[in-house]
Amino acid sequence: MRRLEYLVATSIDGFIAREDGDFTPLLVAGDSLQTLAEELPETFPAQARRTLGIDAPNRRYDTVLMGAATYQVPGGMPSPYPHLRQYVACRSGLDTPDDVPVISADLLGRVRALKAEDGLSIWLCGGSTLAAALLSEIDTLFLKVSPVVLGRGLPLFAAEVPTTRFASTAVRTFANGVVFAEYHGVG
Repeated sequence: MRRLEYLVATSIDGFIAREDGDFTPLLVAGDSLQTLAEELPETFPAQARRTLGIDAPNRRYDTVLMGAATYQVPGGMPSPYPHLRQYVACRSGLDTPDDVPVISADLLGRVRALKAEDGLSIWLCGGSTLAAALLSEIDTLFLKVSPVVLGRGLPLFAAEVPTTRFASTAVRTFANGVVFAEYHGVG
């Protein structure tokens, strides 16, 4: 069975973006970015892969699941991760290319069906509303903690969620101040 992994950048105080969706304060150049490019090249959208010269195969994920706001980031491309199977969760209509299906009903059922398939893990790219809706299905939290406090913004989970335990499985600290913290579900 494949794993659903919520890999996301966050501030020290637990926000994945400003209230308007701007996540640029969380982008930190340096050794953590280089490590991410080497170990998880598939997490870079096509435009960034071209700019950074990333031409590596997918290592951990073959599928990405995004909420509508994540999919429609300003300046976004109509198919941001063509090297992955892409899905967008959206309750209302959303215009996407044919290679980016929209999940508008039975989200839990669709995610469980994806997890039952053979393949690499599924990357839950964002956002916080989608993460809250799928908390019961998240197997791994992979937090890229940036050395910044936003004060307010979009939290990791944008709805009231039940207490859910995870076990710390890996923590790596980088010279640029970023911390990669990985947690696996224990339920």
